[in-house]
Amino acid sequence: MEIGIDSFASAMYGSNELSGVDAMEQLLDRIAFADEVGLDVFGIGEHHKKEFLDSATAVILAAAATRTKRIKLTSAVTVLSAADPVRVYQSFATLDLISKGRAEMVVGRGSSIEAYPLFGFSLNDYDALFKEKLDLLLKVRDSEFVTWSGRFRAPLADLPVYPRALQPKLPVWLGVGGTPESFARAGTLGLPLMVAVIGGETHRFRPLVDHYREAGRRAGFSPEQLKVGLHSPGYVAATNEEAIADYYPGYAELWTKLGRERGWPPVTKAQFDSLAAPKGVLVLGSPEQVAEKLLRHSEALGGVDRFTFQMDNAGLTHAQLMSSIELIGKKVIPLVNGD
Repeated sequence: MEIGIDSFASAMYGSNELSGVDAMEQLLDRIAFADEVGLDVFGIGEHHKKEFLDSATAVILAAAATRTKRIKLTSAVTVLSAADPVRVYQSFATLDLISKGRAEMVVGRGSSIEAYPLFGFSLNDYDALFKEKLDLLLKVRDSEFVTWSGRFRAPLADLPVYPRALQPKLPVWLGVGGTPESFARAGTLGLPLMVAVIGGETHRFRPLVDHYREAGRRAGFSPEQLKVGLHSPGYVAATNEEAIADYYPGYAELWTKLGRERGWPPVTKAQFDSLAAPKGVLVLGSPEQVAEKLLRHSEALGGVDRFTFQMDNAGLTHAQLMSSIELIGKKVIPLVNGD
């Protein structure tokens, strides 16, 4: 199992707000450290909000590429529906050249919707935009010269797209939430699947993952081509008690704030404890407990090829995040993979 981190480039640590310069410097330090201690992948999300600095994902990843040697660098996710697929490909192809073949992307429709009005798109076209733009992105990835037409963008008539990525087939993962059609789409296209599970119990996604694998099988793809990734909130500390004490206050603050915006009730400690339980979504605790949970989640979903922690928006300090990254690299990864 590949194990890594997804970050939203948060500039908010609880009630302490960092300057953009300091937050970005610390983020790049964390990516470099993740590379140093053996993590497999680091992803940067995409938001267009004051508290996050990740609106230009490929720029951050390119800066990280100059400070790293082996770690894969990916988006998490690129809001493809509100972007130009040609420009997205060009940005990540450039990243692939800078990183010498370590670029990937996870594309999705986006659960945060602020990109749509910002770039002049209607939420009424939420799925149609993504379907069309994914089609164009894959054509651009697979062919130097592209002929294409659609509803939301000017057509291309045998036009070349440069630069080309170093990797012959730049990896494109499909980021999904809980929509069966999205799982089936990924399988039909033979794309690796990144499942964002942020609430409830992870095993409930097994029917959807099976749906993905069956759609891929029917489309003629081998099981080896149908990779499954899992993205969930989590954090590793020396002990379970320390992990909870570090993580809970910021987690409760963040999700209570989101709840006010989206109509959810405030977070309670009882709810948190259920999410941190063995079958719950939070991958939280000591290295031993976290490794056990990752293996349990993988078995529950029929095999997980990649897991990424989302941990930098729970009020944790840079020092706490660095410590967690070290524990993941030096203890969790060997425990999970038997190294």
